[in-house]
Amino acid sequence: MLGHRIFGRSPALAELRRTAWAAGLRAVAPALVALTVWGLVTGVATVKSGLTQWQAIGMSLLMFAGTAQLAALPLIVADAPLWVVLITAAVVNLRFVIFSAGLYPYFRHLPLGRRLALGYVTGDVSFAISVSRWSLQGRPGEGSTERTWFYLGVCSGTWVTWQISSIAGILVGSGIPGHWGLDFVAILALVALVLPMIVGAPMIAGALVAGTVAVLAAAAPLKLGLVVAVVAGIGAALLVDLAQERRGAR
Repeated sequence: MLGHRIFGRSPALAELRRTAWAAGLRAVAPALVALTVWGLVTGVATVKSGLTQWQAIGMSLLMFAGTAQLAALPLIVADAPLWVVLITAAVVNLRFVIFSAGLYPYFRHLPLGRRLALGYVTGDVSFAISVSRWSLQGRPGEGSTERTWFYLGVCSGTWVTWQISSIAGILVGSGIPGHWGLDFVAILALVALVLPMIVGAPMIAGALVAGTVAVLAAAAPLKLGLVVAVVAGIGAALLVDLAQERRGAR
């Protein structure tokens, strides 16, 4: 009965959707171990920063953005102005504007409400896995049921894994000693997630510039060094991308 509600009552269509969804889950499975560690440590960090368990769970469910959560937490602890917190979270998530542009050709056939729902569950991993796979197949002229349900499979894997691990970290966070060094584990997990996505000259340039600026601006007030690093990295990636396009047009 539940399968009919999710995949539809038509046997042929349900089988098509189910197969594509399962393929998405298999594609994202190797990345879920690192994502689990990242979610667990993020959950611990939210309660260690002073949020109540319910506030931390609400943040995890509403935001579904570990990087933005960790960028906002020290500002909240430092009692920074609300506009600084909001701008920091927005700048850190500017990459999702690029993600939206990259995903639009594949989902433009869907109603706005469904596209907004897909936007909520979209993450770095789901975007990287799906678009890199589809770019080898050529972009569809019309909407593709297989691609939509493949993406749902990828996103359901990342969303469920993140929420379970993050909420687990929130629930046990107050009992974890600070000397366990989970911050370093989180960095390793994040590196494992990010490195496979850094492909091509624009992304390499953006990562190098953002990393360099983040180190140099680490002492900036209100933790704004991270904001500056993100803007600098995006700018560097765009400049390199434009230079490649001009070179190719000659």
